[in-house]
Amino acid sequence: MTSTVATEKKVPVTVAYGDGIGPEIMDATLRIITEAGAALELERIDIGEAIYNRGLQSGIEPESWDSLRRTKVFLKAPITTPQGGGFKSLNVTVRKTLGMYANVRPCASLAPYVATKHPKMDVVIVRENEEDVYGGIEHRQTNQVAQCLKLISRPGSKRIIRYAFEYARANKRKKVTCFTKDNIMKITDGLFHRTFDEIAKEYPEIESEHWIVDIGAAKMADTPEAFDVIVMPNLYGDVLSDVAAQITGSVGLAGSANIGDHCSMFEAIHGSAPRRAGQNMANPSGLLHGAILMLVHIGQGKVAERVHNAWLKTIEDGIHTYDIYKEGVSKEKVGTREFADAVIARLGQRPSQLKEAEYEAEAHMDLSIRGAGPRPEKKRVGVDVFIDQPDGNPDRIAAAMQRVAVDGAKLTVIANRGTKVWPNGNPDTYWSDHWSCRFEADNGHFTQGHVAQLLGELEKAGFDVIKTEGLFTFNGERGYSLAQGQ
Repeated sequence: MTSTVATEKKVPVTVAYGDGIGPEIMDATLRIITEAGAALELERIDIGEAIYNRGLQSGIEPESWDSLRRTKVFLKAPITTPQGGGFKSLNVTVRKTLGMYANVRPCASLAPYVATKHPKMDVVIVRENEEDVYGGIEHRQTNQVAQCLKLISRPGSKRIIRYAFEYARANKRKKVTCFTKDNIMKITDGLFHRTFDEIAKEYPEIESEHWIVDIGAAKMADTPEAFDVIVMPNLYGDVLSDVAAQITGSVGLAGSANIGDHCSMFEAIHGSAPRRAGQNMANPSGLLHGAILMLVHIGQGKVAERVHNAWLKTIEDGIHTYDIYKEGVSKEKVGTREFADAVIARLGQRPSQLKEAEYEAEAHMDLSIRGAGPRPEKKRVGVDVFIDQPDGNPDRIAAAMQRVAVDGAKLTVIANRGTKVWPNGNPDTYWSDHWSCRFEADNGHFTQGHVAQLLGELEKAGFDVIKTEGLFTFNGERGYSLAQGQ
């Protein structure tokens, strides 16, 4: 078939062929989108296993960052990350280094051509990509207890939630749903939920709702047609985007976009599948969907529409790779190259049974940063002191701490793994070696000097202090949680 030659100016794109099946599916993907008329100027970089094997733990060479900063668009095939040895996830490294704050995964069923229990499913997961526990800030604090910090910011929440609403508006979606666990994590997830409610008011034409993530996940798995666009903090989004892709019929068909202000990355969500490498068996659909999202992002929406509809027509015609081939449904089992040939042959055609893809040539999304508002009055009212006490007893700890004389600092509660154990603790509560001792101002005034003096006295008394957390109010509102049972 003769290529449709694009007359518009070519857009620079950085391309990485990856590991395992990566080179095969990248070749297939580039052939399809080029034949469809994509106007691209490709810059190839090497990433992944070969770079790790040279001793670079990031999996990417320093000069490759120059290409990414120059093109601002990255089409990436799957890579293999070596196990152990301190090797870092390249995906996480690229996302965080280049500020790719939004992960977008469309998940639509292809019934009856790909088996699914949810033939009407058409959900887009929008996942915050930089914060939450994915900061990777972890510490082993005692012999028995390790911690991972969950960080949720107002700017990070505003940015991802606004992106979800702008995506819905640009793609003619009718509803945006927020999943959090703010019945438990009232401050962190509560911030995300409150921000969602604030931003939703700016989009009155789009329905908005909030679900607690556990029952929301159950509802999505059972009745996904109840949802349209779902926006979530990082961890929930990571888990549920894979669930959503799988219940459409196959994780192997899904692509994703990682959107940033300065650079965006597009990829399949599956791995490098080294066992299938070099066999002309791999399904290129996941990476092809990543490329479709890329084409929309760079303003070539009509090319994306042409590719997507040709792909849908190929699926309808029963031309399937081994992973989705099914007797009685599929017509022909083909390899990677042959599947790409079939899609190319159908460019310009549209599906007759599946829902047609429609993309704006250049959908506008207003992602401008809004004002932060007035800064609240922040007041220090105490400190939580965490100690390592392997043979601890809350009453003995309290008695010893109360003998520490620091004017203005009063011991008010001791908790063990978040549960109150003093005063009036329950004798059935399990104790680890990790104790949180809360000191609050007994005269309304608490300073850094109180904290420094308190730590000095606790050290003299023989306590093994492992960390402290300041207690603050913001415009008089408590900025810290109470212990369970307090």
